[in-house]
Amino acid sequence: MTETFLNVLEHAGLFALIISITVNVLVSIIGVLPSVFITAANLLFFGLYNGLIVSIIGEGLGAIVSFVLYRKGLKSWRFKDFQHPVMFKLNDLEGYKAFWIILSLRILPFVPSGVITLGSAFSKVSLSLFAIASTLGKIPSLIIEAGAIYGFMQVELKWKVLMIIATILFLLWKIKNK
Repeated sequence: MTETFLNVLEHAGLFALIISITVNVLVSIIGVLPSVFITAANLLFFGLYNGLIVSIIGEGLGAIVSFVLYRKGLKSWRFKDFQHPVMFKLNDLEGYKAFWIILSLRILPFVPSGVITLGSAFSKVSLSLFAIASTLGKIPSLIIEAGAIYGFMQVELKWKVLMIIATILFLLWKIKNK
């Protein structure tokens, strides 16, 4: 998937930046697709630092656009349709507390972004507060992700295969032991 996106960027020329950010926004709106492939392509195409900046911009804008769309979509549903206790807590979340919760959840690189954005859309948090907390939280998360990707790209193929096999075996073991 990374190679395909990388090919698109290489053929896009001057539009590569716009395409990368747009794809990041689309992935954020969908909410369940991992953006790690976009980050990897950005690092390969734009370089470590510029790729990281492009990824931060793309994911930040993606979170903001998703938040707006999710909130508009949620207005068409009645809140009483969501009787889960977590939804009641999210409904009252706002201000300083909301800022720190969103920021904390965004820092964790493996918490699904769509879940955080959807939960925030349920809350009373303002768009500006969400945008700031979400983007600031994405920065350390993307630095961790970029570091892992960059390190993985530096390793010889045989070690990459070994790491992938070890990861798959670990995940299978975790699933089996649940």
